[in-house]
Amino acid sequence: MAADPVSALGRALGPDIDLERPSEAEHGDYATNAALRLAGTRRQAPRELAAELVAAAEALPDVDRAEIAGPGFVNLFLTDAWFVDALRTLLDEDLTFPPTGMRVQVEMVSANPTGPITVASARNGAYGDAVARLLELTGSSVEREYYYNDSGAQMDKFRASVEAVRGGGEPPEDGYHGEYLAELAQLKGDPVVLMRAQIEESLERFRIHFDSWARQSELEQRLPELLPRLDTYEHEGALWARSSAYGDDEDRVLLRSGDRSPTYRAADVAYLVDKLDRGVDRAVYVLGADHHGTRNWYAAVARMLGYDPERVEVLLYQLVHLTKGGDKTKMSKRRGDVVFLDDFIDEIGVDAARWYLVNRGPDQTIDIDIDLAAERSQKNPVYYVQYAHARIAGILRQAPAGPAFMQAQAVVNREERELIKRLAEFHSVVVDAAAKRGPQAIPAYAIRVADDFHRFYHQHRVLESEQEAFRLELCRATQRVIARCLDLVGVDAPERM
Repeated sequence: MAADPVSALGRALGPDIDLERPSEAEHGDYATNAALRLAGTRRQAPRELAAELVAAAEALPDVDRAEIAGPGFVNLFLTDAWFVDALRTLLDEDLTFPPTGMRVQVEMVSANPTGPITVASARNGAYGDAVARLLELTGSSVEREYYYNDSGAQMDKFRASVEAVRGGGEPPEDGYHGEYLAELAQLKGDPVVLMRAQIEESLERFRIHFDSWARQSELEQRLPELLPRLDTYEHEGALWARSSAYGDDEDRVLLRSGDRSPTYRAADVAYLVDKLDRGVDRAVYVLGADHHGTRNWYAAVARMLGYDPERVEVLLYQLVHLTKGGDKTKMSKRRGDVVFLDDFIDEIGVDAARWYLVNRGPDQTIDIDIDLAAERSQKNPVYYVQYAHARIAGILRQAPAGPAFMQAQAVVNREERELIKRLAEFHSVVVDAAAKRGPQAIPAYAIRVADDFHRFYHQHRVLESEQEAFRLELCRATQRVIARCLDLVGVDAPERM
């Protein structure tokens, strides 16, 4: 995808010129504060420099007029021809970006297979997968991986819980509980293997496909060769990593005192080496907020082992609260009073589940009103955006066959101008969301696109109007942008609703 038309216009004005949309339409189509930013380095008064920018802008064929506002802002009013050309550019591009050559691995969900995936873990998947989709769109090669433990004390408790139910008894008090144990007990085989298969099925239903699955028991076999490479010391019978000297918050236990069994932190060492030795340029960990205290551990291990710590990235996300009828549902995989992903999807659908688990920043706790999320009305934001896509599909089904031709001298009305300007933001919104690992910007942008489209649609007739060809192309461009936004967060773009 080429740079967006707005960036091209900014470059035409000169280097370091960024354009923004004013909050008020009377302040122009675009504005820049470049005169204020550059006045010091240019040793000029801001309004003097702004006057030079106005002269340069009015010399451009796409600028109808320019004016100075306030202490040195420059407001630009663009020609109708610029909007027609911008629309052509949007239609000519395929809304993808050139390959960067960057290889990224996103490890997400990674809940131990001791029960079905809960909504809390589903947020991990929805967030991680949306980040992966953004990175793919902006040119990276992305692999999705799920890492899980298949041995150790917790897995033994889980197996014992299932075996107890298989024998007609009750799970141990400190084991796992819930109706899913009875369902699992009816199947033959290792409960861990069976549960992992069910997790994969649930996540595929949730539109998350994992390219690889890593097992802790296999990775731990490399520990004898890796631990001597670390900066370690003995204390009270345990082996510690001196990770605080490498940027971590504190030192970490690698081998427990007594039986010298490896801890999760020791397994982290083997897993990180495995990731980086596969040649990935960036290893992205998606972790819950309860891992905040260990977020610096992974980069510390990389430093100790001689890897570039910049190749390691940790993304943290907050909890999810579900409300139905005013009551919040608690989550605990052991007790059984949980909300599983499959039940959540049954209640509100995959589209709403994906949307609501991504439409808030990862640093914010998500509160989801189940009743609203399940509602098929324009009060529900995912339905509202999908409805805009379906409405455009309906218009295009009725459109005459044959290629459309947009007249260069077309008069572009206010609602059309606002919609084109919104569509032209797609490039910068995606780039910024990918760079910040903030996919929540995509649903927010999609709502604004839908808002602008609905305002245009209610003000202007499309079919059998004098501007039919132009407006049909505007509809096509809008549909493409909405569909791409929905896909970035794992939501379908329906043709009919």
